[in-house]
Amino acid sequence: MCKSFRNVFSLVMVLALVAALFAGCGGSKETKPAETAAKAYNGTVKIGASSWIGYAPLYVAVEKGFFKKHGVDVEMQTIQSAGDRKTALAADKIQGMASTVDTQVMTQAAGIKIVQMLALDTSSGGDGVVAKKEIASLKDLKGKTVGLDTTGGASYFWFQYLLGKEGLSFNDIKVQSMTAGDAGAAFVAGKIDAAVTWQPWLTNATKTSFGHVLVSSKETPGVIVDSLALRKDFVDKYPDSVEGIVKGWYDAIEYMKTNPEDANKIMAKAMGQSVEEFTQSLPDVEFYDQAGNKTYFGTDGKKGLIYEVSEKAADLWLKEKLIQEKPNLDEMINGSFIVK
Repeated sequence: MCKSFRNVFSLVMVLALVAALFAGCGGSKETKPAETAAKAYNGTVKIGASSWIGYAPLYVAVEKGFFKKHGVDVEMQTIQSAGDRKTALAADKIQGMASTVDTQVMTQAAGIKIVQMLALDTSSGGDGVVAKKEIASLKDLKGKTVGLDTTGGASYFWFQYLLGKEGLSFNDIKVQSMTAGDAGAAFVAGKIDAAVTWQPWLTNATKTSFGHVLVSSKETPGVIVDSLALRKDFVDKYPDSVEGIVKGWYDAIEYMKTNPEDANKIMAKAMGQSVEEFTQSLPDVEFYDQAGNKTYFGTDGKKGLIYEVSEKAADLWLKEKLIQEKPNLDEMINGSFIVK
């Protein structure tokens, strides 16, 4: 082999080696973003919620950039009706919705596959049963007329839960179907014996000469709970974004503690209230931070209250024929993101 040929051959080998090295480096750089892209959503995650105080920290997380800090862009959409939220979720117009746990069960039963991955808040005095003063216990409601929203939802589920604990059922009382707000107004007007309602009607009832709060949600923590649920296909495909949403919520809860004045302004605006009105209603809810979520979801070895509440809701909705079949509850509850 002549010297010139060896030089050419050596040059070719060197170039081939360099090309291989660059290809290898390039391959490693491309692989990592591809893996990241497969786990994180590049678009805007849209979450539907009503103007309920329990969802207010979500707006803090958006306003203060906490979601973006954890790599996810979130847009809140005000959708007051739970039915409309379910419709939007089914059509993939939104990727998640905030609602009560019992309502999330209905959504799953309707064939809209969701995953509850974060507990937001529990009613802590915001809901209650008001009654005439001579009615001293739930058992005293036997034969009495009670105003109640019978179309399903948190009030209906909670009241059934209360009656069940006392060995009572709807057959023991006279139910007058009306919205929770109308029930409160009817009681204050002296038209019914009791009502399952919420604030401000609980306070208004105590201002009458004949009424009192028989029982409030403060006595049943963890039963009327709002959770954030995302479409199951979204959770399966974009776990990093789900984790980012959870961490953004935690940051918002912490910000509320350290910067209450600014946080309250943001939340009051989002709820369409004055800061004074908003702060007055804050004691009616308890927000779930990471510790609260860990307790509520529990572990594989010891499941938390969310499973019991979901089970009771599923049994009730099936009994009342508001759903056609019992949904897979284990599939729609995932507490793995709350501990990351």
